[in-house]
Amino acid sequence: MSSFFSQLSQIETSNPHALPTPVEVSAAERLLRDQLSTLLSTTSNANNADLLRDLISHIEDDIDSPPEKVPGVPQSYLDSLERVSKKQLKKTDTCPICAEPFLDDEFPLVVVLPCHDSHRFDLECVGPWLRLQGTCPLDRKDLMKKKEVPKAQDDDEEDDDGGLYA
Repeated sequence: MSSFFSQLSQIETSNPHALPTPVEVSAAERLLRDQLSTLLSTTSNANNADLLRDLISHIEDDIDSPPEKVPGVPQSYLDSLERVSKKQLKKTDTCPICAEPFLDDEFPLVVVLPCHDSHRFDLECVGPWLRLQGTCPLDRKDLMKKKEVPKAQDDDEEDDDGGLYA
């Protein structure tokens, strides 16, 4: 994945007016696709294989028509994701991307995405996807969109005080 992050650093810039070229974005997408394809070739889990095929298909669409701006999340977003402690993990809990049990790792770095409490991933697996796509791999919710605050509904039964406060 070091090649991926190297390519990603070429795309990202502190200049807000500089946009990545389609070639640069496609190169990063290809590196991520290749990594996911490797995982797909080694998986024996049908659910995991379906998810990987779906992610690869999505990436291939981006390779064919690269976005002008990478919609991914910044590294600071990944750094701020809620970590799941080892005590909260069950022996059967696995990463949806790599299908490896979290507890097979002596020091698991598992994060939960804000879209749903059950969307837990190895940070190493979900990080590259989030950096390029900015959406949850499972439900494709845009993780950078802020939740809208519900507007108060007008009740006809409210006391009419003429706009005066006591």
